[in-house]
Amino acid sequence: MIKIGVVGTGSMGKNHARVCSELDNVDLVGIADFDKETAKSVADRVGTTAYYDYKELMPITDAVIIATPTITHYDIAKNFLNNGKHVLVEKPLCENVDKAERLLKKTEDNLVFAVGHIERHNPAVGFIKEAMDNKRFGKLITIASKRVSKLPGRIKDVGVIFDFGVHDIDVMRYLGGEVESVYARAGRFNENIDYEDHANVTLNFENSICGIVEVNWLTPTKIRKLFLTCSETFVEADYINQTVTLSSSSFKNIDEMDLFQVPIEYNTNQVVLEKREPLKNEIQDFVNSIENDKKPLVSCEDGLMALKIVEAATQSYKNREEVKIL
Repeated sequence: MIKIGVVGTGSMGKNHARVCSELDNVDLVGIADFDKETAKSVADRVGTTAYYDYKELMPITDAVIIATPTITHYDIAKNFLNNGKHVLVEKPLCENVDKAERLLKKTEDNLVFAVGHIERHNPAVGFIKEAMDNKRFGKLITIASKRVSKLPGRIKDVGVIFDFGVHDIDVMRYLGGEVESVYARAGRFNENIDYEDHANVTLNFENSICGIVEVNWLTPTKIRKLFLTCSETFVEADYINQTVTLSSSSFKNIDEMDLFQVPIEYNTNQVVLEKREPLKNEIQDFVNSIENDKKPLVSCEDGLMALKIVEAATQSYKNREEVKIL
């Protein structure tokens, strides 16, 4: 069993701890948070020990999951890596590219470093990736996403592009390839926060694919969808319901003297996948990577590239210019 500790008892930390306590090949040896009351409450609920300094987890763990505010990721991850521990850090990897690149340099060949881009572990994304690898949809032309809802109370240190947009940016890289440049427009409608709360980001891929990411914290309903226009199929994925809808059409021979007939035949098929918790998939992938000495589905390099694109999008909307990804 892999001995894992969880640092952070916020919304994601609580759920990381819960999932770790449910996995047969994981020994959740402790959770750490300076908020003693919350740490003890979560530890009691999942049957482990509460610590109030994350460094106390160093001697008793093989690996750590870091689910703390983004600005703390670098220091905590660096300390665990320096002590030879495998690391899974919540997205975004760090608050800036410079720190993310420094972490990447510290990642040794014998250590697994995964980043918590949870949507890659969604069954809908897995289905689409496999189908695209087998060329079932034809050639990918454009890809778009819509991720909107009300402002989550847990967010205090980053804007909607860093917190929301990074999900779809990572998925689009996973499905479409490397991004060459970014153009974004964004703004802040809610005066109670310090960052942008709505944005539209255009991704220009090296292979000429175009991607559009729409995110906001202003919509009263929760939408998490992905759309792919391919040469043979239009694909719509619902992250929440874990469904994929495939649409295609073809022309048919008709009597031109009969206007009642429709010249196009439409075919729509909804794929209902076996529902699986993406977070459980993510942690199991992390554990399997440690056990089998293999690269995780979302590596430190992937986290760094997503961060570069997010940082470029932020620069783009502030300066109103297209930004190249270096």
